[in-house]
Amino acid sequence: MLLLRHHPASLRRRVRLDSAIHRLAMSTAASASAPPASSAASDYHCRTKHSLTAGYARGPGRLDWANQPNPFLRFSPPSQIPLPNPPPGIAGIPYPSLFHSPPPPPSPQPLSVDSLSALLFHSLALSAWKSAGVSTWSLRVNPSSGNLHPTEAHLLFEHPRDPGRLVVSHYAPRDHLLEVRSAAPLADFPALLPPPATAVLALSSIFWRESWKYGERALRYCNHDVGHALAAVAVAAAALGWDVRLLDGLSDEDLGYLVGVEKGAPPPPDGLPDKMVRGKAPWVERQHPDCAVLLFPAGSEPKVDYGVMSAALRGLDRLEWVGKANALSKDHVVWDVIYHTAEAVKKHGPAPGESFSVNPWRRNAALSDDLYKELTVQEVVRRRRSAVDMDGVHVMGRDTFYQIMLHCLPSGDVSPEELQGPPSALPFRVLPWDAEVHATLFVHRVSELPKGLYFLVRNEEHFDMLRRAMRQDFEWERPEGCPDGLPLYRLMKGDCQQIAMQISCFQDIASHGCFSLGMIARFELVLHEKGEWMYPRLFWETGVLGQVLYLEAHAVGISATGIGCYFDDAVHEVLGLKDLEFQSLYHFTVGAPVLDKRIMSLPAYPGPGIDA
Repeated sequence: MLLLRHHPASLRRRVRLDSAIHRLAMSTAASASAPPASSAASDYHCRTKHSLTAGYARGPGRLDWANQPNPFLRFSPPSQIPLPNPPPGIAGIPYPSLFHSPPPPPSPQPLSVDSLSALLFHSLALSAWKSAGVSTWSLRVNPSSGNLHPTEAHLLFEHPRDPGRLVVSHYAPRDHLLEVRSAAPLADFPALLPPPATAVLALSSIFWRESWKYGERALRYCNHDVGHALAAVAVAAAALGWDVRLLDGLSDEDLGYLVGVEKGAPPPPDGLPDKMVRGKAPWVERQHPDCAVLLFPAGSEPKVDYGVMSAALRGLDRLEWVGKANALSKDHVVWDVIYHTAEAVKKHGPAPGESFSVNPWRRNAALSDDLYKELTVQEVVRRRRSAVDMDGVHVMGRDTFYQIMLHCLPSGDVSPEELQGPPSALPFRVLPWDAEVHATLFVHRVSELPKGLYFLVRNEEHFDMLRRAMRQDFEWERPEGCPDGLPLYRLMKGDCQQIAMQISCFQDIASHGCFSLGMIARFELVLHEKGEWMYPRLFWETGVLGQVLYLEAHAVGISATGIGCYFDDAVHEVLGLKDLEFQSLYHFTVGAPVLDKRIMSLPAYPGPGIDA
């Protein structure tokens, strides 16, 4: 599970603050409590910041275990498509070769029940069950904040055993099967699968699953999870020889038809409330449509007409839909700001000049494949876990650190004349916009690399803007041995363990790994230039980057954890960032895990048959 601890008692710990944070704590904290109001997105973002001085964002305070949401959405009684488990006939691909071999990946697999099973088994399925004492709970291939899993997946495809029949289905990970919600002749909807497309996969969120624990800040975490899921699907698809690209010209309304928003939980009877409400509110279990991706053979480029596709999606609403959604909780808490913000940041159609396109496939830059363990892609993705503690001892090799950073670059292995920014490498190529997210790194235990604060510039067009926005006494020096083409800079030398722990809500895990990081996004200008609909997408990008860090850590034999609890403006103060030009959206830590021997691990399938 992602580490997202909310401990108000931590604020009372008497810890000597680093001077940069000390200056923030002694200030009036006006930037945290009274930011400039410019949009619904920025208002929500500032309102849900954790602050050293003003406290944590509004949350439940305690967990209502009696109403913990069911992590598994099911539709009863639909027809089902059982998926082979494990999927047969899928060759294991060495982890480095998927990223370092000349593109495109292996020869595309044909669409079949087996290939659909492999796609989902290695991206969104259960990966294990855990048991400790009287408690048993499931884990998934795709990570989630607090292991709460607000993300649902839906697949639209031509039934491989019934050619000419278009199927709209919901993926049920507990039993690894597809629930058929609707079907129609493919000839009636040709625009939905433009040749040679394989399928459309849509993601939706049930905000209540996340807000049950995290209150108002939950919208951030739901969108982190969407990004993790996008990357997980992109990697699993690449192992099948498929490419994946976001259908970002579709509106939220279009996506609602695809996931069957109106075919599940009812809408709010009296519109959205204007305050927090406690009690029975079944409508909060509705799915919020997030995005859809097109899956197609790598090396091809389907011709997508967003206008025609939008009209076809509206036609799905006229079909017969089957299956009634199960209730997830008896009672609810409605955090109204989540639903108002989600409404305000909806996308209503293609942006001016927006069209579907596929970037040339670029391999990721590589130092040496010998830096990785002898694992297949399939083994790495299914072994991924979120560490809950790190040993504070393990030292990472410098080349291993540089290799992980190279895999965090969106454009892959570019020529000296090119700049990082366009998303051409796996899995960043799923996103259609140039990188907006960078990484500030707290290096703790990397051999031959001085401890200190470093910065990875993932879009080099932003370099001058970043330097102007950040502290003027930063070094911006290339570290020793840094590979050509890796835009990594040392900002300052020094032991950053204390400061990393403090800004991450006093969580020791941020200082006990080899390195931790904060993901810094260009923020205010993006919302102004492109629109508020970019707000969730910035979090999706951080989730994609986080998934890369998870996979890289496990591929070299250690682990990682996403950290959603951090003091937003304390991070900005450390970097010298002011206003909303850049904002920290997600934190991460990478290191050697400490395993809890009291917890027993059980196979994912067959599971115990419980909803947990």
